[in-house]
Parts: sequence; C-alpha cells; structure tokens
Amino acid sequence: MSTITVTNIKATGETASRSATSVAAAWCNFNGSGTPAFRDSFNHSSLTDNGTGDFSPVMTNAMANINYAQSASMSRATDADTDSINTNNATGADVAPTTTTYRFGALQFGTGGVDVTFVNFAIHGDLA
Repeated sequence: MSTITVTNIKATGETASRSATSVAAAWCNFNGSGTPAFRDSFNHSSLTDNGTGDFSPVMTNAMANINYAQSASMSRATDADTDSINTNNATGADVAPTTTTYRFGALQFGTGGVDVTFVNFAIHGDLA
C-alpha cells in the first residue's frame, strides 16, 4: 500500500478544497433495534450491544488519544417521541472512551434506554 501525504483534498467536481485533517477518522451507520448491526461503516470492526439502547462500537485503527470529537444522530421508525444520545454516559455514569472504543446510550425522555432504528456516528481526531 502506498501513502499519499497531502494538506488539503478536493473531490472531483467539488469547487472548494478542505483540510485533510477534517475528514472523519471513523464513522458508522447501524440498526440499533433487535440485533444491532452495521449498515455501513469506516474504521469500525465490531459493535457491542451492552443492553437496551446501550452500544459500544469498536474501531479498527486506534485514535492517537481519547480527546477525539464524537457526533451522533439517531431516529426511531416506530414513534416521534423525543430521544437523545448521551455519549460516554450510557449507564447513567461516565464511561471513559478509549483509543479504540466509545460507549453511548440512546434514551427516551421519561423512560430510559431505548433501542433505535437508525444510528449515525462520526469520530474526528488524529489516528495513532
């Protein structure tokens, strides 16, 4: 495998370029209902189901440190109740991320943990 070192990247057809460091280091899209499974992912090797609405995706390539940025979104096909995702706080107590995994909980207000139909997660930071 070859390595190309660049400062900025621009996809074919794009007008603007962007910093190569702002490209996601890892991302995943998975079904969090029933038996959780990736629909598609980059730099993820597995997905752990810790309980109702409690997930731990595992990255293939480690991050340089635990100070990476996480962003997530989710939705459920069954109803329109207000839900939230709590990163690194799935069990009601802080769960520190590691360089290869992070934990989060999908919560329904007033109810607690809830399985969700669509989960999207992205990690930005430096790979080890």
